[in-house]
Amino acid sequence: MHRFNIAADLVDQARDAGLLGIIGLFVWIRFMATRQLTWNKNYNVKPREISKAQDRFTDDLENMYKAYPQCREILRMIMAAVGRGGEGDVGQRIRDEILVIQRNNDCKGGMMEEWHQKLHNNTSPDDVVICQALIDYIKSDFDISVYWDTLNKNGITKEHLLSYDRAIHSEPNFRSEQKEGLLHDLGNYMRSLKAVHSGADLESAIATCMGYKSEGEGFMVGVQINPVKGLPSGFPELLKFVLDHVEDKSAEPLLEGLLEARVELRPLLLDSPERMKDLIFLDIALDSTFRTAIERSYEELHNAAPEKIMYFISLVLENLALSIDDNEDILYCLKGWNQALEMAKQKDDHWALFAKAFLDRIRLALASKGEQYHNMMQPSAEYLGSLLSVDQWAVNIFTEEIIRGGSAATLSALLNRFDPVLRNVAHLGSWQVISPVEVSGYVVVVDELLAVQNKSYDKPTILVAKSVKGEEEIPDGVVGVITPDMPDVLSHVSVRARNSKVLFATCFDHSTLSELEGYHQKLLSFKPTSSDITYREISESELQQSSSPDAEAGHAVPSISLVNKKFLGKYAISAEEFSEEMVGAKSRNIAYLKGKVPSWVGVPTSVAIPFGTFEKVLSDGLNKEVAQNIEKLKNRLAQDDFSALGEIRKAVLNLAAPTQLVKELKEKMLGSGMPWPGDEGDQRWEQAWMAIKKVWASKWNERAFFSTRKVKLDHDYLSMAVLVQEIVNADYAFVIHTTNPSSGDSSEIYAEVVKGLGETLVGAYPGRAMSFVCKKDDLDSPKLLGYPSKPIGLFIRRSIIFRSDSNGEDLEGYAGAGLYDSVPMDEEDEVVLDYTTDRLIVDHGFRNSILSSIARAGHAIEELYGSPQDVEGVVKDGKIYVVQTRPQM
Repeated sequence: MHRFNIAADLVDQARDAGLLGIIGLFVWIRFMATRQLTWNKNYNVKPREISKAQDRFTDDLENMYKAYPQCREILRMIMAAVGRGGEGDVGQRIRDEILVIQRNNDCKGGMMEEWHQKLHNNTSPDDVVICQALIDYIKSDFDISVYWDTLNKNGITKEHLLSYDRAIHSEPNFRSEQKEGLLHDLGNYMRSLKAVHSGADLESAIATCMGYKSEGEGFMVGVQINPVKGLPSGFPELLKFVLDHVEDKSAEPLLEGLLEARVELRPLLLDSPERMKDLIFLDIALDSTFRTAIERSYEELHNAAPEKIMYFISLVLENLALSIDDNEDILYCLKGWNQALEMAKQKDDHWALFAKAFLDRIRLALASKGEQYHNMMQPSAEYLGSLLSVDQWAVNIFTEEIIRGGSAATLSALLNRFDPVLRNVAHLGSWQVISPVEVSGYVVVVDELLAVQNKSYDKPTILVAKSVKGEEEIPDGVVGVITPDMPDVLSHVSVRARNSKVLFATCFDHSTLSELEGYHQKLLSFKPTSSDITYREISESELQQSSSPDAEAGHAVPSISLVNKKFLGKYAISAEEFSEEMVGAKSRNIAYLKGKVPSWVGVPTSVAIPFGTFEKVLSDGLNKEVAQNIEKLKNRLAQDDFSALGEIRKAVLNLAAPTQLVKELKEKMLGSGMPWPGDEGDQRWEQAWMAIKKVWASKWNERAFFSTRKVKLDHDYLSMAVLVQEIVNADYAFVIHTTNPSSGDSSEIYAEVVKGLGETLVGAYPGRAMSFVCKKDDLDSPKLLGYPSKPIGLFIRRSIIFRSDSNGEDLEGYAGAGLYDSVPMDEEDEVVLDYTTDRLIVDHGFRNSILSSIARAGHAIEELYGSPQDVEGVVKDGKIYVVQTRPQM
């Protein structure tokens, strides 16, 4: 009661503090709901006083829900934790209370731990029977035959207990001093189990909204609750259907009814009707019943046809979309998944490949949702947990338990089931990369991760673990975990791996796995790509080199050097003036292509700011103070103070532009037919000038600095020209390797395509691109390898891009490409992509013609240079443009 009253007093403050304030309130209430805080301090409180305090608090939450749509997801979670009876969402309570029973009665291992894992994974009506069997067993003074008798009478055999995803192997084994406590706690727990599995909780939520008149006895006679006004027509019948089917063996009609009811409620919840609170509690109860029904139906999906599992996934996806605020990505996943289901029914050749792309995209959405929750909630849980003396284990798993109790976890479990089916049908590779990190370390083979989770390894270790369940910790010193098991992307261990930058992957191929086991105690380096993992044996010296970015590279240094470039008197030059003294290979290649590629391939117009211009601008009297500052910072860098790198980048951005530079750049750009930013106002020129300085500053980014240092290149001699191009606002962007990089097959082109600008392809954007191969002797027949799963596309207005073009890229024996930045003058717009309306995805003829044109362009450029090429380009209105090419490394 006191807690609810204090919470009500804090609502305004929490609201004024914004989302994190409301999260603070949620964390506190959630600790209470999970019985982590004292529930009752021998203070005599009448139930109606608790009820009044709770009403006051939930009324305040209801008002905030109406006024602050951006906080609805968290407010809904607070209301679910409070519950209509002040006890929290009863479905979630099943997960929370078993932990409390184990803690209070000191029964953390054995059968109770196995049952706890089963309850967490999927609670079913069997749990009511198991609970009853335990109570009967305890009452009989621990006669184990009574336990089996209750189970068997209700159709639960030993084999049945072993058939669960989380099997129950052990028999209960309690001590006499545990008797009273366990009987009390299991009796209460039985009420929660029955409320969920008989739909009692849902029934009372429905009655509150539909209205009822009590015919009860005593003080309840004549109590009347009025129905909520403005409910959609046919809604009462729909809810009656749901209640009638809540205990059905086959869950499908129930799931459809629950979803339909939630869809009907949604517009009301987005509006602000009377008695909003009752409708929110009804929606929470519908959601909770849906999750329980899905978990109950896991068993009926064991040998189901692919279409049936896909349909269930589609239902769970829709349920998830109804439970979160920012659901655009999930809705596009749902559209795509339903399209895949239609393709499967029509026996389309590509259905499995198409479904796999959407399965991966859904996984990405779930992982990023989990990360978002973790970043929002975990710091508050740790801060409040320590002040409230909450058990450390409960703090550690705080966010994870919230995720595991929601629709996302149910969805993730179904995807896991279905992934191997798709891989098999679509003949996909043997790896599922859960946390992609490049690592090196000593291989250690273990039976199960659980057995070594508390160990500490004193050198970088890559575990090959035959069993990973998902609840384990990653031991200290471990940099990678490889397993044949398929833990969920949302499981504890997956989240930990991503947060602590550990390589984590499932290997489906038994021969690869036994090969890895043969490397026990050997030193390997692993490199994940978007869909695969390559590994090789390495030496001790290579390990030291890879583990410290500034380590001396030892004997493996290629003999390469940089030629110091001078300023040759021009601040800007046109493409006709590009030469080795003035610009890097990127600019020269573009100038070389112009006029030599087939007429149907476009090459964007280019000008450049040549080598030496940065140094010339820095030495200008205008920039005396900046130059002195950079000189000081470079001295610190020479003393191995690497924090100076970031400060140098900041200092470069303070440079002022000499008037001669502005004048010459304007002449060259206008002379080449490019728009001049300054014509749109001074502020537009300032934007362009800032972009140029960011390219120069990228000479001092960490990756590039350590990379040049490793191969002993003189960083002072690194010179940066800037290639200036008009951006083609692309429909699609592509990268071509004219020799297939994964097989080394020179008769085959490999390419990847994304929607929008190419930054999502070359930058660190999650998801996969569309990929295809094409034989050079049959350029009309590209073969699709995979559909795209990237959720985001980048688009931009007509603009200018400033590309880095240093003398340290494309050197023989040194892959310097991609180390420095290319900066567009305008910010790109991030758009959540809907592939179901994209011609490249849904129109076979259009796709074939675009992919074939991309392959032809790559082939033509390779012919021109006489060596394998790495080509970047874009597609606009069906026309191919090549924006750069370089030798394929």
